[in-house]
Amino acid sequence: MAKSSGWNIEAVLNNDIVGGDRNPQQDSGLVRVFSEGLPLAASDADLRQLRDLEGESDSTSRQLARYIADVGRTYDSGLQPMLVFRLDRYLRGGDHSSFNQQGYTAVRFTEFREDFNHQHQNVRTENGIEFGDLPKFVNFDYVANVARLNAATLASLASAPAPPTKVHLLAAKLENDSTLTWEASPGATGYEVVWRATTSPEWGKAQPMGNQTRATLPMSKDNVIFGVRAVDNQGHRSLTVTPLPER
Repeated sequence: MAKSSGWNIEAVLNNDIVGGDRNPQQDSGLVRVFSEGLPLAASDADLRQLRDLEGESDSTSRQLARYIADVGRTYDSGLQPMLVFRLDRYLRGGDHSSFNQQGYTAVRFTEFREDFNHQHQNVRTENGIEFGDLPKFVNFDYVANVARLNAATLASLASAPAPPTKVHLLAAKLENDSTLTWEASPGATGYEVVWRATTSPEWGKAQPMGNQTRATLPMSKDNVIFGVRAVDNQGHRSLTVTPLPER
C-alpha cells in the first residue's frame, strides 16, 4: 500500500523483540540493529553496479543503522546500538523486510539475547521450565531505553535537512585526489564529506564543506569509502549518501 500510494518514507524503525528478556545472559546495555547489505529490491543492473563498486555495505538501510549508532553516541538513552550487518537474525526475517522488499530504508531493533522459551510458545510449565511471553519476563526499564533511542533517532531525522541528491564521485580520469559533487538540499546551510576505511563498519572522519556542492579531497578513492550529508545551522545532520561514479 505504501509503495502503490507513493508514500515518501525516509526510514522505517521496526522494533521486534525488545522486551529485554530477563535471562542471565542478557545484556541490558545493548540493542541489536539489523540492516540489509545487498538491497532486496535491487535489480540485476543495481547488483552489477554494487559489485563493481564493492558497495555491498552501503545500502540506505545500512546508512540508517550507522545514523542510529551515531545518535546513540550523542544522546544517552541508557543503552548502545550494536550494529549487526545482516538483514535479520540467521535465516530469519522480520516486518522490516517487507519494506526492504519494496525499496524502502528499514532496520530492525532486537534485544541482545533472545530466550526462545518465551517466544511463539503457549503459556505452560514443563519439567519446571516456564514457557510463554509473560509480563514478568519483561524488563520495562530496557523497553523504555529502546523507546528513548527510537525517539532520539526520529527527532534527529525530523530536525535534519533532507539528504543531498545526485551525489557523484568523479571518475573520468585516474588521479589520487577525489572530487565529489552533489545537489543542494532544502534547509541545508552546509555539507560534510565523510569517509571510512574500506575495512571499517562506521564513518571515521568528517570534513565540513560549507555551503558548496563540490569538494576535492587529497585522498584516493581506492583507499576509502566516501559519503556526503547535509547539515543545518543548528548542527542537525541528514542521513549519509554514498556517491555513484560519474565518468
